[in-house]
Amino acid sequence: MGLGPAFSRAEILDRVVASISEVAITQSDVEREYRLERFLDGQWPAPPPDSKTLEQVRERLTDQKLLLEEETQDLSRDPALEKAAAEELDAVRKRFSSEPDYQSAFHALHMDEKQILTNLVAEQRIMKIVEQRLRPAAAPGATDVESYYRDVFTPEYTQKHGSPVPPLTEVQGQIQEILVQKRIDQLLASWLEELKPNRRVRFHSF
Repeated sequence: MGLGPAFSRAEILDRVVASISEVAITQSDVEREYRLERFLDGQWPAPPPDSKTLEQVRERLTDQKLLLEEETQDLSRDPALEKAAAEELDAVRKRFSSEPDYQSAFHALHMDEKQILTNLVAEQRIMKIVEQRLRPAAAPGATDVESYYRDVFTPEYTQKHGSPVPPLTEVQGQIQEILVQKRIDQLLASWLEELKPNRRVRFHSF
């Protein structure tokens, strides 16, 4: 079934700005995601987004949907993920200067707590998918750790602290995790670029 008629009808009500196979992402989807991101960051009221910001949000929203399609096990009712989501929302509450400010922002989103927690659980699911898929291939070698310690960690530590640099043995785990996260970011970018043509991802103008 083609997208033409469905897209034409949808654009009358809400412009389609991206698609994944037969699934449309609309401008209101992107604007809602933008407001939610600002709320979760404690940046409220959210400033009006410019076109570049909306394009970046559209990219992130598309990536999220692609990664959730890659889920190989049902994590939607994982108690650990639900607990992490609840803790994150509690942390969001604390970013606001007062409870009335938090409640005002909360209601301005036109979302209830269950909907926000559903979004946060989805984020936790994505993090777990990425970790399970990419962390095994992201482990750095000893030479990488030593190079980072010499070329990055040591000069940065000296500039910031002005005290003797800890020996590599004390900070090796910290450096390994930094390098793992950098490598995961690289692998994730490559993975998403591979997924997009396979899932027929298309972007449309706002």
